[in-house]
Amino acid sequence: MPNRRAVTGRSREPRARFAEELRRLRAERGDSLRRLGERLGWDWSLFGKMEKGETLGGPEVVEALDQYYETPGLLLALWELATNDKTQFRERYQRYMKLEAEATSLCHYAVGVVPGLLQTPAYARELLAVGGFKGEELEQQVDARMGRRELVMGDDATPFRTILSEAVLRTPLRDTGEWREQLGHLAEMAEISNVALHVLPFDAGLHGLVSADMWFLRLPDGRTVAYTENGYRGELIEETPMVERLLLTYDAVRDLALPVAESLKLIQRMLEEVPCDPLT
Repeated sequence: MPNRRAVTGRSREPRARFAEELRRLRAERGDSLRRLGERLGWDWSLFGKMEKGETLGGPEVVEALDQYYETPGLLLALWELATNDKTQFRERYQRYMKLEAEATSLCHYAVGVVPGLLQTPAYARELLAVGGFKGEELEQQVDARMGRRELVMGDDATPFRTILSEAVLRTPLRDTGEWREQLGHLAEMAEISNVALHVLPFDAGLHGLVSADMWFLRLPDGRTVAYTENGYRGELIEETPMVERLLLTYDAVRDLALPVAESLKLIQRMLEEVPCDPLT
């Protein structure tokens, strides 16, 4: 199905609209991609990918483009709409994504992978590629996942508690440099005031959340909903009795986990153990 278009002839889809505006502004300036790259100091291929909708770029490059084209705030506003566009996620996550954006606090347990809100781009890319994404769709999903991080990193950051099974920290990326970056990012996030990061050590033994990741969203109306997922599907749980039972299980697992300060020390020790890339 073709993209819907407004009466102006421009796309209503946020990602496509952003790419169209980039192409229009460069055409009006009469710049080539190479000349644009030389003027702004970025690889020209990045601008080509942004104009094709293959990537959204980061806020720094978008702000530079706004300044260069003398469109103060316009491109950044379009970029924010594109990065927060929930249609980038698969349909099964739509309801969850809506509730996550509304939540007043988030609690989470991770079985085997770093939660999306704490992933680096390299970690997200490798994980999504393993899940079958590739090409343009892969880059779209990476961009969308990075956009979600604003929930816990922005000015109005949502309180976020996560319990990471030790298995999360013992399952590295293939590239040691990228794995160091991910561990370093976890250590940095663990020191942010709105983030409480616990590690559940292997010697804690069996527990009630051993088989699936679990999210709890506290909503503005006072309700809490749960979302459980594995590598193949997710399920939103809104029935109060079931959510309350799961919350009791979560509290029991939190009691088994290391305190925040000890968890940070463990991550820092593991970061020191990752071999540095040899000098070439």
